[in-house]
Amino acid sequence: MSLQDELRQVDEDLERLRAEVAELRRQVGEIGPTDSTERSMMINQADEQENLVGELEARRRDLLERLGEGDERNGVHPRGTT
Repeated sequence: MSLQDELRQVDEDLERLRAEVAELRRQVGEIGPTDSTERSMMINQADEQENLVGELEARRRDLLERLGEGDERNGVHPRGTT
């Protein structure tokens, strides 16, 4: 898999996970006060997914950095640089 393909996959995963976390947080707000066990489980699940988002964001930064270095070696400068 090329770096560009991997970056595209990471971006898709980030978008999906962020939507899932937002939906979980929304659902937590809708759960009645008597469902504390379910609420706790959903909060934990959302927290775990947010940790995955952080890991994917770090991977994305690494890929962007590697792509930038490859571009510089080939005489192509990343956007915004000369």
